[in-house]
Amino acid sequence: MPAALRASPMPRRLLLDGRSPARRTLLRHSTVQRRDGSVAPLNKLRGFIEIERKAPAPYRPAADRLADYAEINGPADQAELTRQSARCMDCGTPFCHTHTGCPISNVIPEFNQQVFDGEWRQAYSNLASTNNFPEFTGRVCPAPCEGACVAGLVDESVTIKSMEYSIIERAWSEGWVVAAPPARRSGKKVAVVGSGPAGLAAADELNKKYGHAVTVFERAERAGGLLTYGIPNMKLDKETVQRRVDLMEAEGISFVTGAEVDAAAISETVEGFDATVLAIGSTVPNNLPIPGRDLDGIVYAMEFLTRNQKALFANPPALLTTEVTPEVGLTSKYGGGFISAKGKHVVVIGGGDTGTDCIGTSLRHGCKSLINFELFPAPPDEQDKRGEASGNPWPLWPRIMRLDYGHEEASHRFGADPRTYSVLSKEFVSDGAGRVRAVKTVQVEVGPDGRFAEVEGSEREHPADLVILAMGFRHPEQEIVRALRLETDQRSNAKASTSDYKTSAPGVFAAGDCRRGQSLVVWAINEGRGVAKSVDAYLGGKGW
Repeated sequence: MPAALRASPMPRRLLLDGRSPARRTLLRHSTVQRRDGSVAPLNKLRGFIEIERKAPAPYRPAADRLADYAEINGPADQAELTRQSARCMDCGTPFCHTHTGCPISNVIPEFNQQVFDGEWRQAYSNLASTNNFPEFTGRVCPAPCEGACVAGLVDESVTIKSMEYSIIERAWSEGWVVAAPPARRSGKKVAVVGSGPAGLAAADELNKKYGHAVTVFERAERAGGLLTYGIPNMKLDKETVQRRVDLMEAEGISFVTGAEVDAAAISETVEGFDATVLAIGSTVPNNLPIPGRDLDGIVYAMEFLTRNQKALFANPPALLTTEVTPEVGLTSKYGGGFISAKGKHVVVIGGGDTGTDCIGTSLRHGCKSLINFELFPAPPDEQDKRGEASGNPWPLWPRIMRLDYGHEEASHRFGADPRTYSVLSKEFVSDGAGRVRAVKTVQVEVGPDGRFAEVEGSEREHPADLVILAMGFRHPEQEIVRALRLETDQRSNAKASTSDYKTSAPGVFAAGDCRRGQSLVVWAINEGRGVAKSVDAYLGGKGW
């Protein structure tokens, strides 16, 4: 056991649990190394004062990660989990699970307490009561709950995301996550179009909680949508996604993959079910229509990431090493052709999670160089908690400089952070044979009127054999929207209110990114749960 948490000669003691002066918890007495270096008994009441933040499940070293496509998460340190759970203040108003924190209202102080007490099964039951897929959010969520953590006002926030990840992985390993089909069936049938996080959450709730017969339609060969094809394997292992899909099938949900529900098929689908949920995502990417855009070698981020994942599916040994190129063994079943960054000068335009994923994937391919352009100025290193200057006060999500896994890996490989800020791309330069050779850029600055102005004399030409556009998404594909004559909002999303998620077509509901616009996995789960409740009410509720 690490020195930070070792057994004390005293076997047991009574310790206030921090939730109520009247309540006491009998705990094993242990000692911890405090932030000042001294060693003292573990004190839950003063944990946020005495213990510094440390990741209980840190990422694997960058050098190791770059050698394969395996998950970047390392094993959790059980002693450190206990130590970090003691930092939870159990505050009177836990902003971590309000609207500024967790969109699905995970009961975070309670499961932190349960981890501290060693009550892992209770912690899992707690977590599963609000989150259908903790194994997804525990890996890929940026953790807005941590941004709203009260401890973060004066110190670093509690490691909530690591707790969630550790709880659900413990539950799977212990065999606590088992199929739980509904005891009764309603006799109603619901179609869910799209198997991303919103569609999966809606299907899970409609089936398990409300007892409806659910069929999920997915046009790709595997269920999971963004979880399967858009998020790289190193962030979310696809066996983890399949494990959950298999469980949902065991609970009675039918998955129909390789099924394109297009304009011709959607009317038939709607007519054949008592209700239909559209969870088709926001998949039309933002373009960069500057001179040279039609050159070969300029691709959208999701195209790049999806083809990489399909190639890995076709050649599983490539997951374990980057020495074997994943395009080997690519079958026509997946199609589309592998986009390789090997030996190329790569330019990623746009930031966020998707930009980082493109960086990490390009590095694993073996790119020759890599640079990441961002239009906006570099964010501050720390949040202005009061928001007087930035307009970004606590408990809003801190818009600050972060070092994600891809940035760390690029720094390890090339010796510098790949991000360059305040850069406007002006032209894609041809090699004379129809392929991109370089990107012309200019530095910009924000003027007094809030508009960008080019900085005179800052023009540059960057070598580029592969340009990846990671600038977000505009709206869902419009084929189904038009076929059903759905009303749309000003951004061309399916128009529906969170009060009932109903579209303008009778019996048709919309949830997730196709309704709210591109967002987080955890918000998709929130919408999936919400639309399921509305669909159940539409079908008569649980009074059947």
